[in-house]
Amino acid sequence: MNTEKDFSPLTPNIVRALNDKLYEKRKVAALEIEKLVREFVAQNNSTQIRHVIQILASEFALSQHPHSRKGGLIGLAACSIALGKDSGLYLKELIEPVLTCFNDSDSRLRYYACEALYNIVKVARGAVLPHFNVLFDGLSKLAADPDPNVKSGSELLDRLLKDIVTESNKFDLVAFVPLLRERIYSNNQYARQFIISWILVLESVPDINLLDYLPEILDGLFQILGDSSKEIRRMCEVVLGEFLKEIKKTPSSVKFAEMANILVIHCQVSDESKLTNDLIQLTAMTWMREFIQLAGRVVLPYSSGILTAVLPCLSYDDRKKSTKEAASACNHSLMKLVTPEDDEDEEESQSTTSPQSKDTSTKKEGDLNDSLNASQESVGLSNISFFTPTGNDRTQVTLDLDGIVQVLDRHLHDSSTGMMTRIAVLKWLYHLYIKTPRKMFRHTDSLFPMLLKTLSDESDEVILKDLEVLAEIASSPAGQTESSGSCDGLDKTELHVPDGGKVGQQQQLGVGAGSKVADSSPSTPSMNSYFYKFMINLLKRFSLERKLLETRGAFIIRQLCLLLHAENIFHSMADILLKEEDLKFASTMVQTLNTILLTSAELFQLRNQLKDLRAPESCALFCCLYRSWCHNPVATVSLCFLTQNYHHAYDLIQKFGDLEVTVDFLMEVDKLVQLIESPIFTYLRLQLLDVENNPYLIKALYGLLMLLPQSQAFQLLSHRLSCVPNPELMRTVDVPKPASTKHATQPQVDYRELLQHFERVQSKHLEVRHQRVGHAEHPDRKLVL
Repeated sequence: MNTEKDFSPLTPNIVRALNDKLYEKRKVAALEIEKLVREFVAQNNSTQIRHVIQILASEFALSQHPHSRKGGLIGLAACSIALGKDSGLYLKELIEPVLTCFNDSDSRLRYYACEALYNIVKVARGAVLPHFNVLFDGLSKLAADPDPNVKSGSELLDRLLKDIVTESNKFDLVAFVPLLRERIYSNNQYARQFIISWILVLESVPDINLLDYLPEILDGLFQILGDSSKEIRRMCEVVLGEFLKEIKKTPSSVKFAEMANILVIHCQVSDESKLTNDLIQLTAMTWMREFIQLAGRVVLPYSSGILTAVLPCLSYDDRKKSTKEAASACNHSLMKLVTPEDDEDEEESQSTTSPQSKDTSTKKEGDLNDSLNASQESVGLSNISFFTPTGNDRTQVTLDLDGIVQVLDRHLHDSSTGMMTRIAVLKWLYHLYIKTPRKMFRHTDSLFPMLLKTLSDESDEVILKDLEVLAEIASSPAGQTESSGSCDGLDKTELHVPDGGKVGQQQQLGVGAGSKVADSSPSTPSMNSYFYKFMINLLKRFSLERKLLETRGAFIIRQLCLLLHAENIFHSMADILLKEEDLKFASTMVQTLNTILLTSAELFQLRNQLKDLRAPESCALFCCLYRSWCHNPVATVSLCFLTQNYHHAYDLIQKFGDLEVTVDFLMEVDKLVQLIESPIFTYLRLQLLDVENNPYLIKALYGLLMLLPQSQAFQLLSHRLSCVPNPELMRTVDVPKPASTKHATQPQVDYRELLQHFERVQSKHLEVRHQRVGHAEHPDRKLVL
């Protein structure tokens, strides 16, 4: 530095001392400068004051010589001390050169800069707040300084600045938030610690409402929560905990919608191997749970994104039990936000729904709410869905049903989806079909194939939920089409017997034209077009997946009989099987249905209905079942036993002599004998006491006995028939009762026509069986009587 240059009003001795390498000499010069500036203050000579500050800044603090810079820094600090309360008038000129030195490569010089700024701020106090952003920016850099002395100096300055902000009510939060938002994404641990400490301070000041700006910094806070430092994570947890407490206290002022997507992102784990990600996910899920409960329908536009994050967590094991429980609470709360109002189109939002829809949904809503309450007690970022809310008014919030269905469908298609997640997806679909049936039926065609495929799931619980959804689709009034006002008029050309419709069938079967015979009884709930579509596709799936039929067929059909009307299930399946071209499958399916009919507790009412053929509906049902049951001779006989048509059963057994009797056939007869000994046929065994009125029952049983080889079943039936009493011993002298009117009002059934139908069907089976003989691998298994 040119010492001969004019630095007045600084004396040459001051200039020389400021450039000295010894700190003590620079300190003496600073005292002289302080004395000089005090004189200018006393004279109110602001021009000279500014001139001194300008010289110290440009000629010393910003000098190329390190000792000169050190002298400039201590000189600026001395000016600030001399100015006292008036330093606020010159803060810009005092602070800027000092902050420039924060970037110096010399750690000692950075330390002196901290020291100088500390003295300047200490004198100015609240007057520095207009310059807070530049001070904060400089401090955030020094917080990550590698030199411990510099870091220690910056911490002293940081504490001083925090005290000033805490005691002042003039802090400009609006101007500070953009800088905070920028700095919060720093990856340096010390910088992160610095940021978190400041957020804690600002949050503790009553006059500063940082909650209003939480959407600006929330994402950064979750980033910091994943820091490798345990201490930083702990500090961040404290900050987030304080914010959440405040949110719970003042939910009406919280900008929930602006933070929803941030939580959706952090609720998803991109790398499960990192333990810090578990903490982020758990915290975000906890926040999401509170948001849904506090904000209510405000979060509905973000439902698809929330479900994308929440659903996979439901399949977590006990290692992530807390996250799983929080996700379950989120899922439950979100589901309860969907109401029947969401089923209204925008133009119909002010109108009421039809009485039929309301009546239908009321009961199911009650059952569903009970289920929801009971359940509560008990991914990659590329898949996240983002939505913009339509408005802040809760009444204007609309449910993005398309997005939700897309997410649910994606999870159903994903083979890696866990069992609990699949169950939750199916619960959602069921819930949506009850709350928003009209809108949901727009998606039914796309959902239907996957729902059918889900019937092959390994979990019984998944299948149960899937059947509930399919049953709701099949029975919902919203599924009615213009051409399907009732179940009688649906797909007649496809589903009913191909011989002229119901009227022609009734005439063929001998049912009087005046009898009111329909596809379902008056007590049967009406089914929509999807019911028959469901039955057709279910049987098709059983046909293609024989293992499914063997392992889950009975389970699925029994559950459907509980969820829907059993008569509708059996009636529709019988109609469809009547046209089945695969005769072997038809026989197997009839055998399965017959076993269910005879043994399942769920079919008790239907069995009682078939025992009494006086009702036209029962008579029509028997005829419908009989025609399909003809695919399996033994099942046909058992149906006759069930309906107490013993004469016809005997006629059928007489025809067995013309059939090709195989090992499988004999095994079925064996099973029928076992069934006769079961509680289902108690009434049949008791009728053996009335020999005179049930001769054909005895003949039919003897016919079965003659079909059987000398086996255990033969011995069982033979022993039963040996117990039949002698009719002479059973004869009584009671006054004869008038002729029973049991059959007087019963619709007449043309059993001759039914027998002919049986012969035609069995003729087809025999023809097909003969065609297979040439290709059979083990033809010796067939036994011919």
